[in-house]
Amino acid sequence: METFSPEAPHSSAASTNGSPAVSSDSPGTATSSSSNAFSATIDGRPSQQHSAPPPSVPAACLACRGKHLKCDGNTPCSRCTQSASECVYVASRRGYKGPRRNAAQNPNKRHASSSPPYSGPTVESCPMMLGHTPVSIPAPSISAFNPAIVLPEQVPVSYAPTPALNHGGLYRNSFASPLDPNTMAPPNSMALTTSSAIPHVQPPVTTLAERCFDAFYHYFHAGHPFVLPKEYFLRLLKEGNTPSLTVVMAAMRYIGSLYLDAGPAKATYLEEAIRQCYLPTTTKDGFLIQALLLIIVGLDGSCQQEKARELLADCERFAIEIDLNKRQFATIHGHGNPVLEESWRRTWWDLFVCDGMIAGVHRITNFLLFDIQADVGLPCEEQQYLTGRIPPPAYMEDFDDQLFSGEDREFSSFTYRIAAIRNLGRMMRMPQIMYPGDDTISRIEALLTNWRLHLPESKRDDLNKTCQLDEMMFQAHFITHACTIMLHQPLSQLDSSPVQAVNSCAPHRPVPSGDNFNAHTRHTITAACEISKMVTQAVPIIQHTHFFTCVITLSSIVHLSKWALYFIEDEEDLRQQIRLNIGALNKLSKVWKAANTAWGQVKGVAQEIYREKKAHQISPAFWVGFTQEQMISSINADEGIMSEFNSMLTQVTQAP
Repeated sequence: METFSPEAPHSSAASTNGSPAVSSDSPGTATSSSSNAFSATIDGRPSQQHSAPPPSVPAACLACRGKHLKCDGNTPCSRCTQSASECVYVASRRGYKGPRRNAAQNPNKRHASSSPPYSGPTVESCPMMLGHTPVSIPAPSISAFNPAIVLPEQVPVSYAPTPALNHGGLYRNSFASPLDPNTMAPPNSMALTTSSAIPHVQPPVTTLAERCFDAFYHYFHAGHPFVLPKEYFLRLLKEGNTPSLTVVMAAMRYIGSLYLDAGPAKATYLEEAIRQCYLPTTTKDGFLIQALLLIIVGLDGSCQQEKARELLADCERFAIEIDLNKRQFATIHGHGNPVLEESWRRTWWDLFVCDGMIAGVHRITNFLLFDIQADVGLPCEEQQYLTGRIPPPAYMEDFDDQLFSGEDREFSSFTYRIAAIRNLGRMMRMPQIMYPGDDTISRIEALLTNWRLHLPESKRDDLNKTCQLDEMMFQAHFITHACTIMLHQPLSQLDSSPVQAVNSCAPHRPVPSGDNFNAHTRHTITAACEISKMVTQAVPIIQHTHFFTCVITLSSIVHLSKWALYFIEDEEDLRQQIRLNIGALNKLSKVWKAANTAWGQVKGVAQEIYREKKAHQISPAFWVGFTQEQMISSINADEGIMSEFNSMLTQVTQAP
């Protein structure tokens, strides 16, 4: 009888009768692939003409072994057949000295290297059975198969004849890739041979430019969502009818490179983006405004604020020249595409918001667009924009008159962001405040309070209806908190002289100290604490707009001014606020250079305040009126804050 060696490879070519051809140079194999070469009958036993003496039985089945009875070694054995029991063999390793040479071949004898023959349902009814003719495949050829998972402490599986079929069953890992039953190879691939394993398909290598493009949408787009959603942008780019998209693409690559380890490519992408914007052949259209606005935001966050202001002036001039601030612009240049029309409306309003935030946090520009007449439709909700379900736009007069018109309508989060920045513009246009009781303060405070009071229930926090962060409401809230600090801090009794070195975002404004906290101090401290609380949102902080850096810095100035006081009752709470702000600036510094500058300044001021407090604590007169518990609490809080600052500094200096 001809048998197949477990080590013998099978040929990649299949014979005409559905059985794989057998290699002629394999030891112990037939020289022909015809069906006459197989002498085994359909039940898997040898024919009469090739009978051989019965071999010894090296191991009994589990049923016979458990009853201490003699087993005939058949599969199934005669005793299991009579008792209708399950016949299972487990290889015995007792006395094993390696494979015997020239051992007699017995198809009924179970070798340690073979798998237990299958006697269950047919191949069609069992997903664990594959194959036709009895062949074996070396284990390395099946990368996903681990024999130890199926048959522990055994060599790789082989294929044995199935009594009820003319083809063998493959015991295999159910998690392995399925093999073609005719070729024993993965579908749509070449059969396995001894010289070729399953080909390893390498994933396509993405270029740096492609990764920058993906990073733009992953990290940045939600904070300034005026560029077309990714799907629609790629679709428009593929159509090839809009050459101006290449200018926007160049700016998107620059922004995306800020979030990656792009090395010198960051400067290259910036130069290329600016060059394309100012080419003589570049069309002055909405796409140019989008590209310039992206570059402005990137430059401002990279401590290139002077260059950002130059581009901002050009961008505002171009936008007004092409009538981006007019209602009909979106319809004319949207070409009947609702998503593109929405993108144009968002481009104007995001330019409006960025102009206001740059003016508010840096206090150099004067929010030019606040005085420009605009009747552009208001943006829709973010999910509607991303999915292309664009509703008819509302307008600013609808928003302003909603309370008196009796119309119960909820506006988008982007709209409340616009309303928040409008309040900042109104505050910047108010006359100089001469004394704490000035009526101007009351008018601005009424604007800020009304903004909060009339928020719908779904907009009162920074989460949307699906409990995901609503970045537009997040920005609207921190703009309002920043306005509160800018309005009340100059009239508070928090001495700002200890923090005058923190000027990375805006010049220092002197604030005189006072003996008691007044209402302005309370407003200032409350707003600073609310900003610190926003740091705790369950979202990577680098996915927020970089303008959050200056808002955190503004909050830190308030906290440090309060910490500089001799004694603070809630010093432990203050410690947590400062810790949150320092940690947030540290995280943002991984992307934005402006955050790194602010982090260094805030930490430096904290160290200076700490040294001043330590110097005062040396004098016994400093502790007059303090209990021992208050003394210990104050010292521990100070030392805890400085320990955390120094720990963060060590992490930054050791970072690669």
